[in-house]
Amino acid sequence: MKNVNLATYAKNTWCPGCGNFAILNSIKAVLGELIEEGLPAENIVIVSGIGCHAKIADYLNVNSFYSLHGRVVPVCEAIKIANPKLKVIGFAGDGDTYGEGLEHLIFAAKRGIDINIIIHNNRVYGLTTGQYTPTSPLGFKGRSTPAGTKELPINPLELMMAGKAGFIARGYSHGIEFLKKIFKEALAHEGFSLVDVLQVCVTFFNMYDYYNKRVYELKDHDPGDYKQAMEKIREWDYNIDSKIPLGVFYKKRPSNDKA
Repeated sequence: MKNVNLATYAKNTWCPGCGNFAILNSIKAVLGELIEEGLPAENIVIVSGIGCHAKIADYLNVNSFYSLHGRVVPVCEAIKIANPKLKVIGFAGDGDTYGEGLEHLIFAAKRGIDINIIIHNNRVYGLTTGQYTPTSPLGFKGRSTPAGTKELPINPLELMMAGKAGFIARGYSHGIEFLKKIFKEALAHEGFSLVDVLQVCVTFFNMYDYYNKRVYELKDHDPGDYKQAMEKIREWDYNIDSKIPLGVFYKKRPSNDKA
């Protein structure tokens, strides 16, 4: 098969060691495979928001759209509604979409619209040099909270389960092959999909040591079991010293599947 080159001329300006590189290389490989398998490159559209993650639009040679802060999801919805044959992939940050854009995210999940959302969840506002976000841990010390945050983080995947999302997964920016597997499964899902990626910001919140000691891949897990999926999602509440499961937590069974 023909080797697909999705690189661009743009100079990459992410910090050395940034978790965004893993997301970029993973999605580039997956899109290349899909194109080789017959998906027309011109039918791929990526949408990004405001933040370090947004530069991914500069580094992938496919159709793209820069949206406003918190507005990645509604732009993805509009593109999909205007042309349903397109494969629409939104890239957003945790502050971007779990903060200002949360209502859009929940309603897109509730509607089951056929878009794919990938969250670069570094638990910090990296582009604006270190403010806390909805997923920052209790006590996080940053530019806006020098004495530490006084509030607990949200569990966005639990919100997605409550919002009736059809596909929910978690990846980690240290492990490209596993990330590629999750991305490909998410893009193959018919309906709304969300992949939350623990994407480490080495400059303002380096969590590699913390994650490396705690992450594990889901085994013997039934993603069609809502109760089991919710239990696994709640296993790590962003604050306690517990293991962190990675993989596909929930995938809605087809309506004709009686299992």
